[in-house]
Amino acid sequence: MNQKTFEQSKKDGGHQFLASLAGEWQGMTKTWFEPDKLADESQTRATFRLVLDGRFVMQEYEGTLMGKKIQGIAIWGNHLQTGIFQRIWIDNFHMGTGMMLSEGSRIEHGINVIGSYHDSAGGQDWGWRTQLELAEPDTIVVTAFNISPEGHEAKAIETRYERVK
Repeated sequence: MNQKTFEQSKKDGGHQFLASLAGEWQGMTKTWFEPDKLADESQTRATFRLVLDGRFVMQEYEGTLMGKKIQGIAIWGNHLQTGIFQRIWIDNFHMGTGMMLSEGSRIEHGINVIGSYHDSAGGQDWGWRTQLELAEPDTIVVTAFNISPEGHEAKAIETRYERVK
């Protein structure tokens, strides 16, 4: 990695955006298991912190889902050689013992990445699109969509975080 490029990205590029997410956050998570049928709504907390000299931001979160504790970690990054934004995601509910790598691009106020996961029933893999938007300096909205093997999208999760001051 060209250090000058990385330093420039920390000033006015993708890494500057990642740094703007750092802090403590709390909010509500909504979950859908079927299109347009809200299954759960619960409180959540998250910490976004810069790691490895600002190369990545690590999101650690916890809350409940259907009354059970849920925890997860996502590491967000911007690969300077390719220009691609990446996200690694693990949690104790959706991902089981797997890790999802998602890749995508910058959008107007955030990042849009797409990954996939295995169908536990043995069918074709499903897609998973995650959009992180810094809607305002103190509001993050993370929305995830299931993508069927046929390409149909349905909202699965929406978390609206407010910065804890």
